[in-house]
Amino acid sequence: MRQTFHVKSIMLGRKPREDGCEFKTLWVRLFSRNNPHKCGEAPIKTLEIPDIEKVRIHDLRNVSYYLEGNDIVINNLKSLELEQDETIMYVRGVQELPEE
Repeated sequence: MRQTFHVKSIMLGRKPREDGCEFKTLWVRLFSRNNPHKCGEAPIKTLEIPDIEKVRIHDLRNVSYYLEGNDIVINNLKSLELEQDETIMYVRGVQELPEE
């Protein structure tokens, strides 16, 4: 499975393991603005992918892990690509980062 999305930010998290699955369910929430957790914005779309062992994040430099909710937030996206290979989810994308 490979999907491409044009979103501004995403949140990655996990749900409990589903019956019959060895691993947990990954959820990917897609948003139209940065830092959606700060304003309570509802996601444009939520993907739930069962039986995922791990997520590998490639080619993205600005990634935040929020300990309060155990979520990973990736902002400043131009595009996002998700690709599943059995129990591994690959997250790739293009970011438009502000100049430092």
